[in-house]
Amino acid sequence: MRSDTVTKGMQQAPHRSLFNALGLTEEELNRPLIGVVSSYNEIVPGHMNLDKITEAVKLGVAMAGGTPIMVPAIAVCDGIAMGHIGMKYSLVTRDLIADSTEALAMAHQFDGLVMIPNCDKNVPGLLMAAARVNIPTVFVSGGPMLAGHVGGKKRSLSSMFEAVGSYAAGSMSEEEVCEYENKVCPTCGSCSGMYTANSMNCLTEVLGMGLRGNGTIPAVYSSRIQLAKHAGMQVMELVRQNIRPRDIMTEDAIINALTVDMALGCSTNSMLHLPAIAHEIGMDFEIDYANGISAKTPNLCHLAPAGPTYMEDLNEAGGVYAVMNELTKKGLIRTECMTVTGKTIGENIAGCVNLNPEVIRPIDNPYSETGGLAVLKGNLAPDGSVVKRSAVVAEMLVHEGPARIFESDEEATEAIKTGKIQPGDVIVIRYEGPKGGPGMREMLNPTSAIAGYGLGSSVALITDGRFSGASRGASIGHVSPEAAVGGPIALLEEGDIIQINIPELSLNVKLSEEELAKRREKWQPREPKVSTGYLARYAAMVTSGNRGAILEIPGENK
Repeated sequence: MRSDTVTKGMQQAPHRSLFNALGLTEEELNRPLIGVVSSYNEIVPGHMNLDKITEAVKLGVAMAGGTPIMVPAIAVCDGIAMGHIGMKYSLVTRDLIADSTEALAMAHQFDGLVMIPNCDKNVPGLLMAAARVNIPTVFVSGGPMLAGHVGGKKRSLSSMFEAVGSYAAGSMSEEEVCEYENKVCPTCGSCSGMYTANSMNCLTEVLGMGLRGNGTIPAVYSSRIQLAKHAGMQVMELVRQNIRPRDIMTEDAIINALTVDMALGCSTNSMLHLPAIAHEIGMDFEIDYANGISAKTPNLCHLAPAGPTYMEDLNEAGGVYAVMNELTKKGLIRTECMTVTGKTIGENIAGCVNLNPEVIRPIDNPYSETGGLAVLKGNLAPDGSVVKRSAVVAEMLVHEGPARIFESDEEATEAIKTGKIQPGDVIVIRYEGPKGGPGMREMLNPTSAIAGYGLGSSVALITDGRFSGASRGASIGHVSPEAAVGGPIALLEEGDIIQINIPELSLNVKLSEEELAKRREKWQPREPKVSTGYLARYAAMVTSGNRGAILEIPGENK
């Protein structure tokens, strides 16, 4: 066993003395040591129940003959971090989580790991760590929140942000906003729509790293505790069979994840995280893959914010496996991929039928014949940009309008709320990319304000930053190259005509190459917004959004 390095032999007597200090017995040290990586904390609603999940996992490990040892991982609540300096610290935690988990696993020589994430950057960070460490690993998330109920309708966090915009527009009273505030987030768990956390927890199932239900069983259901026990048991089986993350997270598994991403209509953030996970397994992931897969993958689900259904509805309809089974009817899933069950994807999803065609559309009656995400390119985004096509109203799929230039999330939000944005405008928020932010902040405040002011069918927003999974509308993010490195978005001026054509996958500014070249000659890099601490180190190492905002040592081969 790998743990023999710290438990066996005379040279390890000092190590054993420290295990004695932990109260571990000789019997426990003779069993495989399983690191239980718990993201429990008391600040993230999606993580407040992870203490119970952790105890259930530990019980499952012990029942199956292992010795569970809990170690921590951090997590940030994107909702609480939204709209202020805290959002600069959201995406950057993905790499902190991956690095610290790698360090804990390698330093203590665990034989296996059970990862217990739930929210946005926590899930991909732990998937990245699993690929790096490459010892038998199972994931079990904390599960999604139940939807709230306001006025007889299901609601979620995106409804809350949009209610604030409606109040500012004068179309909602303070009392109505207060009702939303008290009802839209009724339980613990990751927020109840197909936002980033739930997107990544569902895709963990698709990648083969989580058991059935990992992405959809609500946090408050007792079956979530049972799932955690089974995850603890299953890691011991993986240890016995020596099935490792890189046996599971192969290039084919990444393509499966991107395919199901299109069918589910996942968050645009998946187009940051899947390339980063792919990078850890040595796969050169170009975001253009998305368009080829989207062209042949129908969009089967319209979960909030794209539609009126929620994670609990997807769970009752058969969950991720039912979606995958629908996709096999057109041969879109690579069924031979190995999973943490010890079986292939094909074996896992056999017989998993769609129980509600209103939640999961049958493959012959999709919402659209193409997938939920699209990558747009053009002279404004030579290296690409990303839009959640399934959440864009029909009249905004093609749009042309004047650029309204803002240098930050806050400036744009203030302009919307003070009536300075008119129908037809294209809001441009720049210098918010991975380097320029730094940290590539989410833009849920301005997108929610656009919706709240009734501008969702007439105003577009483009940014080198990114969007919350709760954003909807013609919101185009990850514009690459970003402004901070002199990308074309940095060259825009107030009133330039922006041309958006989502069906044709294009994003352009109506300027000649000669004019762009003149502006490029005059452009000067800006002083960094942050010059000390972790954010400064991150900005120095981070790559562009089209590469998943992965970290590289400056000057190393790209």
